[in-house]
Amino acid sequence: MTQETQPKRNFFSWIFISSDEPRLRAGWRLFLQTLLFIIFGAIVFIAADFLNLGGEIDSIFGQILSFIVYTGSVYVARRWLDKRSFESLGLTLNRQALIDTFAGIGVTFVQMGFIYAVLLGLGWLTFEGFAWQFDPISTVITSTLTFFVVFIFVGWNEELLSRGYHLQTIASGFNLFWGVMISSAVFGLLHLGNPNATWVSAAGIFFPGIYLAYGYIRTKQLWLPIGLHIGWNFFEGVVFGFPVSGLDIYALTRIEVTGPELWTGGAFGPEAGLIVLPSLVVGGILVYWFTRKRSQQSSKQEIGE
Repeated sequence: MTQETQPKRNFFSWIFISSDEPRLRAGWRLFLQTLLFIIFGAIVFIAADFLNLGGEIDSIFGQILSFIVYTGSVYVARRWLDKRSFESLGLTLNRQALIDTFAGIGVTFVQMGFIYAVLLGLGWLTFEGFAWQFDPISTVITSTLTFFVVFIFVGWNEELLSRGYHLQTIASGFNLFWGVMISSAVFGLLHLGNPNATWVSAAGIFFPGIYLAYGYIRTKQLWLPIGLHIGWNFFEGVVFGFPVSGLDIYALTRIEVTGPELWTGGAFGPEAGLIVLPSLVVGGILVYWFTRKRSQQSSKQEIGE
C-alpha cells in the first residue's frame, strides 16, 4: 500500500511560505504592502515638497499624489507578492462597472438624505441657508466640482486598499469573515489621524467599513463600494453640510447640528454617532435590492456546476 506524501517543509518555509502555493503567507504580504505604501509615500510627497509642488490632502493635486501611492503600492504587491493580476482585486472594466459606481453614488444620496431628515425632524439640526446665498456662484460651482473630483480619488484610494488589498489578502489567509472584520477595524483605525477623531469615531467607522465590504461581497467587484464611498463623502459633506470624518469642507447646505453628540457624531460627523446605524440598514437594503438578480444568477451557476 502506497501513500502520497508531500515533501517535508523546513522551519523557514513554514514561517514564510503559504502551504497551498509558492507565495508568501498573507501576513507577510500585508506587511510588505504596508512597507511599500510607506516607501512610495515618502518618495512621492518628499519629491513634491522638494519641487515646491504643494499637495495638500484636500486638494486635487494632493489626491493625485495619494493615488500614485495607493495604486502603486497595491499594484506592485498584487503582481509580485500575491502573484495575481491587478484586475483580480475586483477591477474588471466593463459597462457593469459604470452602472455599479453610479448606483453606489445614488444609494448614498438616500442614506445621507435619511440622516438629514431624521435630525431635522428631531429638532437636532437647524437649516441656515444655501451656499449661493453667501458666496458668488463661481465659488459655489468651482468648490463643488473640486470636492467631487477629490472624493472620486478618495473613494478609489481607500477602497483599493481596504476592500481591495486588506480584505482580500486577510481572507486568503484566514476566511472572508475575518477578512471583513479585521479590514474594517483597520479602516476605522486609519481615520484616527483625522481632525476631531476619537476612539468612538474609529469604532463608528468600523460599521461603514462592514457596509462597504458588503457591497464588495454582493458583486465580487470594487466598483459598487467605490461608488458608495464617493457618494457617502460627497453627499454627507458637500450636499447636506455635515463634517466628513472630522473634516469641515465646502457645503452647499449650511446647517448647525445641536443634538446629542452620541447620536449626531458631533464635530466628527454622522459616522461617530448612532444615527449612522439606521442609515446603514437603509443602504444595506438598497444594495441588496440592486444586486439581487446577480446574486440569484451566481447561485444558479454554482448549482449548475
